[in-house]
Amino acid sequence: MYDRILVPTDGSEEMRCVLAHAAELAEAHGAELHAVYVVNSSTYASLPMETSWEGVSGMLEEEGESALEDARRIVGEYDVSLTTHLLEGPPNKEIVRYAELDDFDLIVMGTHGRGGIDRLLLGSVAERVVRASTVPVLTVRVGREDDTPDVSATGKAHTSG
Repeated sequence: MYDRILVPTDGSEEMRCVLAHAAELAEAHGAELHAVYVVNSSTYASLPMETSWEGVSGMLEEEGESALEDARRIVGEYDVSLTTHLLEGPPNKEIVRYAELDDFDLIVMGTHGRGGIDRLLLGSVAERVVRASTVPVLTVRVGREDDTPDVSATGKAHTSG
């Protein structure tokens, strides 16, 4: 069913269960697994002019490489091929663009499951990806007190949970 699975990571501790879930899926389906980290350079547009962009850019890339190294370590516990990529731009747009251009069968993403005013104020990369992607998206809810991930999948024409 799945030959190519994409899992975006932000390097947070919560991503461990998302990466493990994606690796289990890839292992079960004999699929390739790709992890991406998106350097969101637009977030740092408000830095003072005297701030060196090269220094900030280097720091952001190091953070991304560290997140991808964590992904390699976590996925290394599974019998799965992992390829990592460092991208730059708005995370939701880059994730969708990359998944659609490289012909992925599934995107596995973590979500904090925020609702109400938090979601409106903070936005959600996962929600934006779900809305914009033609590739099916499986969301893994992270950051819950009981640490039990909730998993839901959305496809082009259906939703299952």
